[in-house]
Amino acid sequence: MGEIINLLNYSFIQKALICGIAISICAALIGVILVLKNYSMIGHGLGEVGFAALTLAVALNVSPLLVSLPLVMIAAIIIMIISQKKGESGDITIALVSTGALATGIIITSISTGFNIDVANYMFGSILSMTTLDVVISVALSIVVVIVYFLFYNRLFLITYDENFAKTKGINVTFYQFLISFLTALIVVLGMRMMGTLLISSLIVFPAVIAKKLTTSFKQLIILSGIISVTCFVLGVFMSFILNIPTGASIVVAYILLLLITKIINKIII
Repeated sequence: MGEIINLLNYSFIQKALICGIAISICAALIGVILVLKNYSMIGHGLGEVGFAALTLAVALNVSPLLVSLPLVMIAAIIIMIISQKKGESGDITIALVSTGALATGIIITSISTGFNIDVANYMFGSILSMTTLDVVISVALSIVVVIVYFLFYNRLFLITYDENFAKTKGINVTFYQFLISFLTALIVVLGMRMMGTLLISSLIVFPAVIAKKLTTSFKQLIILSGIISVTCFVLGVFMSFILNIPTGASIVVAYILLLLITKIINKIII
């Protein structure tokens, strides 16, 4: 316990916690919708698009955020357009876009600088390398996501559970589907530094999957997902320092352990 308290005195830990908690809450919120709509793999697909954007930014020697944010958002829009207009299933579309992006990223890396420390940090996560500017941007954009989410809460709820009913209510379902994709892309870009492009989808999927086993209402699912997301993030950060293992992987391990505990509890109760 004393070691954990000592860690809190370091500024890089404080930055990591502030930034990570903000992103974790946002990821949990959007993850609930994606899991309920069976569209949870979009986080993984956009993460690989983020990897391609990152390699391009490194090759051009420009800010990864300036390159990844527009490219990931464009990819999210493309996924939605192909899924709706061409009749392709969401999973197939995500697979096509993500594998294409991953291949592109590998090619860019191979003909430019190779796998240097910047690429590795974004692939596997390096939350402790966050600057004050990273924290400010992450917190500010996280606040925007939360405001938008709760501003359109009722409509997002209807679209999540019954799109046809939502249409009869005069709700522009297509607009809100694109809004969900936009928010997902934003979260993926914000979380890449923390979790890495390879693990970012876990931040979106795990909280909702675990909370779904313990709740019966949409509101409860949102609240519990947020609590689980923040708890596992904090546990993962401290676990990574105590055991000297990567932060992103530690957070995923925390999720997996909680999921196993949840399954055991459900079997005992049932």
